[in-house]
Amino acid sequence: MSDNSLDFRDKAAIVGIGETDYTRGALRPSSEMILESTRIAIADAGLKNTDIDGIILPPVMITAEEIAANLGIEDLRYSASINMGGASPVTALQTAALAISAGIANNIVVTVGWNGSSALRPKPNAKFPEVISIPALERTLQNYYFPYGSASPVQMYAWIAMRHMQAFGVSHEAMGAVALACRRHAQFNDKATTRGQELDMEGYLNSRWISEPFRLFDCCLETDGACTVIVSRADQAKDLRHKPAYIMAAAEGHPYPADDIANRPDMFHIGLSNSAPKAFAMAGLKPTDMDFLQVYDCFTYVVLLQLEAMGFCEQGAIGEFVKDGTLEIDGKFPMNTHGGLHSQAHVWGLNHVVEATRQLRGDGGEVQVKDAELGLVTGWGDFGDGSLVILRN
Repeated sequence: MSDNSLDFRDKAAIVGIGETDYTRGALRPSSEMILESTRIAIADAGLKNTDIDGIILPPVMITAEEIAANLGIEDLRYSASINMGGASPVTALQTAALAISAGIANNIVVTVGWNGSSALRPKPNAKFPEVISIPALERTLQNYYFPYGSASPVQMYAWIAMRHMQAFGVSHEAMGAVALACRRHAQFNDKATTRGQELDMEGYLNSRWISEPFRLFDCCLETDGACTVIVSRADQAKDLRHKPAYIMAAAEGHPYPADDIANRPDMFHIGLSNSAPKAFAMAGLKPTDMDFLQVYDCFTYVVLLQLEAMGFCEQGAIGEFVKDGTLEIDGKFPMNTHGGLHSQAHVWGLNHVVEATRQLRGDGGEVQVKDAELGLVTGWGDFGDGSLVILRN
């Protein structure tokens, strides 16, 4: 690794966060929700709209130019779009830190919003149709997966999960540990969709099958909403409204081939297998140095695969690692203290970054991790793209 790879360490920080309510059946387009969460985040940072000079977002339903026009930003110096599915928001933090360290921009909006429940599934009340296009992935799906009856992510990710489960003897209870940790933490979050809906292992194991080995509670929520974070120069961050969350390290990774699971030489080598060692080396830290984890949780087994890829345990030992409440607030590695995609909301994982920032500010409420100084956030996109950011206060 060259010295240049360390250029953005601690040179940028998250200084503002904003969220809309998370709902099902939204009565407005995602662009309006993105603008709302962005205004909240800018105000949270103690900045003005015109202080923003960079915007990074996934290829979703609004452009950087539209955001700039609505916020009155006349000099947008930097814009970028990250096309990595659910890994896009965390990868966007890497992009923002690079742009800031290069002096291109000073205050960058990273935002995601969508009607993931009301618009992206066939429903009679879908008022705001939205389309996400990923051409290479679509060709794989249309030509090779759909004709054989594999039509949804829960079926495709089940290939990896079932092979791993059979190869290493991982139990369903290990998957349940992920679901229960997320649901327990969501009970303390006013914005969690499942607040008031507690879950125990019996309820988890008795839930209906979706695509074996995934039951109902192995699958994330489908929700509408938006959230935003503001990334600023580290030298100005300390003078803003809240304690900054400094970006120590970040990296992205892609499995090979990225857009086809079935033809990979090793299904268990995911994007995070490549990016995690780079990020930890950049930060000069080990996985076990983390005080908390915010891990992308589209499906429970995806969490287990990521924990292994990051090096929290040996391959195949994940069942032992997660037992006895390891991932819960009073465990060794509290995870998804907001409820995650499983029990708070699905906002492409940017809500994980919002929660990590709260934890480092000390604003976690009843699920505040004691003496939290270091935390990580992962992203998982498409068929296993993986990004990782390490944050400190």
